[in-house]
Amino acid sequence: MRVLWLYAHPDPRSLNGALRDEGIAVLREHGHEVVESDLYAMEWNPVVGHGDFHHDPDERLDVLEESQRALETGTLSEDIRREQEKLLWSDTLVVQFPLWWFGPPAILKGWFDRLFIQGFAQGVLDPGTGRAQRYGGGGLVGRRALVVTTVGANAATTGPRGIHGDINEVLFPLLHGTLWYPGMTVVPPLVVNGAVRLSDAQYKTAVGQLRQRLLTIEDTEPIPYRSQNGGDYDDHLLLRPDRAPGEEGIHIHYTGGGMDERCERTGGDDEADR
Repeated sequence: MRVLWLYAHPDPRSLNGALRDEGIAVLREHGHEVVESDLYAMEWNPVVGHGDFHHDPDERLDVLEESQRALETGTLSEDIRREQEKLLWSDTLVVQFPLWWFGPPAILKGWFDRLFIQGFAQGVLDPGTGRAQRYGGGGLVGRRALVVTTVGANAATTGPRGIHGDINEVLFPLLHGTLWYPGMTVVPPLVVNGAVRLSDAQYKTAVGQLRQRLLTIEDTEPIPYRSQNGGDYDDHLLLRPDRAPGEEGIHIHYTGGGMDERCERTGGDDEADR
């Protein structure tokens, strides 16, 4: 495999830092190539701006239009082009972060904001039909994605009846709306719960699960999202009435009509805030 390890935590001495080191080491031990994007160490700029596209700051900025123009003319900011090249080189993306306020850190969100531009990850059209390729089709088809995240709260309170909400629904915008949208094959995430008070034994369990997930990612059954152009949605991008009839909500966008347990959980049961 050619793996891009996308990492967002400010301290390499953290639990996330230790898991990152363990994961990259096992991949390399088994002959896989790994390139890193350590966003805090890189001092990555997460903010979209005129400079991304060499655009006149005195003129109105249409991000979609200017990003595609810059992509096509080779005038994208150098830091964006470097990261896009890493992603295009890879066949596997590992996205690792602590869950902060029910989402990734801002620096990671900004990586997607600045890279996933028009003509690259969105706005990619089928040359035959002119229809947009997304949700199973698009600019990043052929790559697999694994999310690894740590959560302070325990597994019960991030379960279907937990106060924090089902972690599958919390991660849906990232898994479905960011990774599946441009056509990446998304495998179930690895969630390390109770991260604030993880014991040595629980850490070893988490490392073991991470190693196993990484070494089997090529054969892991992906999350069964419905594809946009697979016949489940009509021309208005609404789920057809005979699919999950009478139902609403996130779960209808999975084949089979339910989410079940889409993530793999590990870690402790101690309660801690997000």
